[in-house]
Amino acid sequence: MEHVSVLLNESIKMLQIKDDGVYVDCTLGRGGHSSEILKRCAKGYLYAFDCDQNAIDESTPRLQKIGDNFTCIHDSFEHLKEQLDSLNVDKVDGILLDLGVSSPQFDDAKRGFSYRFDARLDMRMNQEQKLDAWTVVNEYSLEDLCRILKDYGEEPFAYKIASKIVEKRKMKSIDTTFELVDVIKSALPNAVLRKKGHPAKQSFQAIRMEVNQELPQLEVVLKEGLKRLKPHGRMCVITFHSLEDRIVKKIFKEVAVPKKVDKRLPSLGIENLEYQLVNRKPVLASKQELDTNYRAHSAKLRGIERNECNGQETN
Repeated sequence: MEHVSVLLNESIKMLQIKDDGVYVDCTLGRGGHSSEILKRCAKGYLYAFDCDQNAIDESTPRLQKIGDNFTCIHDSFEHLKEQLDSLNVDKVDGILLDLGVSSPQFDDAKRGFSYRFDARLDMRMNQEQKLDAWTVVNEYSLEDLCRILKDYGEEPFAYKIASKIVEKRKMKSIDTTFELVDVIKSALPNAVLRKKGHPAKQSFQAIRMEVNQELPQLEVVLKEGLKRLKPHGRMCVITFHSLEDRIVKKIFKEVAVPKKVDKRLPSLGIENLEYQLVNRKPVLASKQELDTNYRAHSAKLRGIERNECNGQETN
């Protein structure tokens, strides 16, 4: 299946790309968003992160057809600060994050992301890291399994599934995606199994997020990215589930929404905020996009802009 970038037009428009601007795509993927950024900053520069070397290898020729004013960085966006510092990149005009796993990763059976294909449990975005899904499933304690299924998968049957995993692996290691699916199904009541949707979806999501440390890394890159923006620079983030969106909304709110004060107390004047929200309600995919790209159904786009710093630079 061809990878189609979600909310492509909306996110590019929100970035307000300048011809001579400097931009960071924290989630290169197959280059959909990066290509559109590069087309619009002919005199500027693009830095594109991805921890998946396959994504970089496949995207680089696509970007080279547009221009040579870009650098691909094989690293997690968690290391945004360190990587940009090493390249002497101080402030940037825009940062984009398109979160989640790209279509090619899901659709490549060998990567072990999907419950649709039988493969060794893997789920690593960065194929060079040690922690994989097999390790999580076969070596994590009952308590840790239950925690990630609850926190990352919001799975109501977390304890039952975690207990069944521990029980099964005592007899034999759980090696493949289909073996894990069978274990998950065996822990669920028939009423749940009869419901629409795959019964292993939430558990697979939770394990994937643990393997790739997606939520902790997201908090780091959001906070570091905000510091990197120039005045009037923008950060745009596309999320695909409530956990991600909650983190983005919270961090944006902390820096761009005035704190509530007791009206009975003396006023200290209007709070001078360093950032402002581009949109208070998330941008959702259009009906036209939903009809052609099913992966867009849960996507939400939020943006934030840095205000003038009044002559004071913030580290």
